[in-house]
Amino acid sequence: MDLLVLLGVGLLTGTTTVLFGFGGGFVTVPVVVWADSALGGEATRVAVATSVVVMVVNAGFATAVTPRRTLAALRGGGPLLLLLAAGGAAGAFATRLAPPALTHWAFVAYTAVTLADVLLRPGFLRPRGQAGSSVPPRPLPALAGAPVGALAAFLGVGGSVMTVPAMRRAGHPMRVAAALANPLTLALSLPAATVHLATAPAVADGTPLGLVGLVDLRAATALLLGALPVIALLRRHPPHIPDRVHAWAYAGLLGVVVAAMALSGP
Repeated sequence: MDLLVLLGVGLLTGTTTVLFGFGGGFVTVPVVVWADSALGGEATRVAVATSVVVMVVNAGFATAVTPRRTLAALRGGGPLLLLLAAGGAAGAFATRLAPPALTHWAFVAYTAVTLADVLLRPGFLRPRGQAGSSVPPRPLPALAGAPVGALAAFLGVGGSVMTVPAMRRAGHPMRVAAALANPLTLALSLPAATVHLATAPAVADGTPLGLVGLVDLRAATALLLGALPVIALLRRHPPHIPDRVHAWAYAGLLGVVVAAMALSGP
């Protein structure tokens, strides 16, 4: 049953990777917490680490099949990518030290704040630069890379939770903001995944079967088996979703995740 659920969530993860830039975090953390509930307090830490590894693969694959003309919006963004990577490594190290309950409720709190922000603050549901405006989208500031990378890796949510709203307010349509979130997520999640794979879980009975470092490889494999074919299909045949509907769907997904994680809290 766990395997079927993880495969189903993988299908959903592949969809959210393409449509929203969510490489896994918001969707996979709650379900891996549930699947690994036998680990007790370590379940959230393992879920975050597993989510980061899933994000590396999903975001890397999604980036590879994204049209070059879309990725051109990140031209000159080398400093941003480097600072995202540095922040990702720092956030992963912080996860090793923080109490699991802190990581869990910080995830809930940050997601709830993000949901309130996209609904209440102008610029997300209808960003500047659209509806015939001649104002070009602004690039993301490079200095934002370190804090974004650190917080995203610490919570296991990837960069999309911060970069998609930022790029919307910079003037990008949702389809472009979601596509650009994938290379940014890859930059921060790759060093974070390396840290998690080298970290042993703090459990009394040795390392449980299926764990490599803090990563549940069985869960990650099942999630990826569901996700990768969907990413390939949706990149070849992207759905045509009105931009405003796309933005509201992003907000709705945040609301579902807040509820799921709050109900699964320790």
